[in-house]
Amino acid sequence: MLSIDPASLSERENYKFLVGSIIPRPIAFVTTLSKDGVLNGAPFSYFNIVSSNPPMISLSVQRREGQPKDTARNILESKEFVIHIVDEQNVEKINQTAASLPPDESEIELAHLTSVESVKVSVPGVKEAKIRMECSLEHSIELGGLDSPGCDFLIGRIVQFHIEQDIYEKGRIDPKGLAAVSRLAGNNYAKIGEMFENVRPN
Repeated sequence: MLSIDPASLSERENYKFLVGSIIPRPIAFVTTLSKDGVLNGAPFSYFNIVSSNPPMISLSVQRREGQPKDTARNILESKEFVIHIVDEQNVEKINQTAASLPPDESEIELAHLTSVESVKVSVPGVKEAKIRMECSLEHSIELGGLDSPGCDFLIGRIVQFHIEQDIYEKGRIDPKGLAAVSRLAGNNYAKIGEMFENVRPN
């Protein structure tokens, strides 16, 4: 077995080890509003659950040359955002939003996604997602980097759920109906695939 000190590797080499090892990763499609009212949208796979009491999620937005990306900057300024689950039906359009656009251009328009008003936050969501979660910023932490922070670690409190009726029954979400996709390394994604049950011990 190889044994490698990450301090001896470049950022890119560490990135490749991480995204190739920690798989599959859920994908959050995040919408935010700029201070000029531009609706921004971008996918992130450094995303997960933090707590169910209260319901909170985490999002890590890597910086570019030490500067926050549009998503992080908008969240830090407005304290609001919307998380969407990426699925088999919307993944191609969502992938288009990963393009590097200037802050005054909307990825939502580029990908021909349909904006929809939120209930408790000012940031619109997109209609094409089967699940979306309106969030308020709970905590933000600057992490990593040698000379300047390498990422913005954001924790959001979910203030409103929106779930497509067809995939919801008796308090549970049908995973096959949701058809969420996950991120692997490179340009690769994964579907849910075969499911199996493993009962927890008492």
